[in-house]
Amino acid sequence: MSGAPPKSHGRLAISASVQPRELMSHNPRLKGAWTARIITLFPNAFPGTLGLSLTGKALDMGLWALETIDLRPFGEGRHRNVDDTPAGGGAGMVLRADVVSKALDQAAIGAPQDRTRWPVVYLSPRGRPFDQATARRFSEADGITLLCGRFEGVDERVLEHYGVEEVSLGDFVLTGGEIAAQALIDATVRLIPRVLGNQQSTEEESFSDGLLEHPQYTKPPVWEGREIPDILLSGNHAKIATWRRDMAERLTKERRPDLWRAHITRMADRPEAEGGDPMEDRELSGGTHQRGKTAEPGDTR
Repeated sequence: MSGAPPKSHGRLAISASVQPRELMSHNPRLKGAWTARIITLFPNAFPGTLGLSLTGKALDMGLWALETIDLRPFGEGRHRNVDDTPAGGGAGMVLRADVVSKALDQAAIGAPQDRTRWPVVYLSPRGRPFDQATARRFSEADGITLLCGRFEGVDERVLEHYGVEEVSLGDFVLTGGEIAAQALIDATVRLIPRVLGNQQSTEEESFSDGLLEHPQYTKPPVWEGREIPDILLSGNHAKIATWRRDMAERLTKERRPDLWRAHITRMADRPEAEGGDPMEDRELSGGTHQRGKTAEPGDTR
């Protein structure tokens, strides 16, 4: 046997560069493909789970593109410092405006200046809540630039100067914006035509019509004494649609009163609602009965 050490098959080393790094660049990119440009201190975090399953297949097919811009090469001094202490004192560090601005300028090359066509977004817990409507708005753009924060955040001046839109995934704090960026991209990319095998899936899931999704079932027909509701096995598609709508309304009313109130308000604004009292908190029957009892969500025995 040779005394030579075995070759390493680990991750390839990537040298620092101010140029965007296109992930999976060996694959074709269709003309006009939706593109995500991500400014991050950790470019190797991408594509992550975005490179798997349907989003990964679509990325491989060139239906959308992913580029990372490493923030570190834009840093100051010999050590490429990207942050400094907060003005006025306090814990942690803040990403510098002069450093972030260079990365934003790099990300803007070749992108439309119209923010409706190319939003520039900072993932921040103080931003506006990210929802399905926002995901759809982003998916209808040409692409998006995402700024992933770290430490105590980003110097406010650079956000104001570039008119950066702040978006939050929820009322919690992460150590950085990379995980949030992946979640946002996943929710957005799946709305792009051809990414999902059945585009109807995006029309029937939670939040698409302002309601939570109805319960789902599959084989076996009986599991641990719990049966699939009879209505779903009846073959009567009209009754199935009614049952699913009723279950969606019931779940939304029980679990997300905020969404339910918004739904009632939307119904009140529709012309067909005239003549009734859509603001009335109507009782939801559940839509069907199973062996003499209402088919409750999660209780199908």
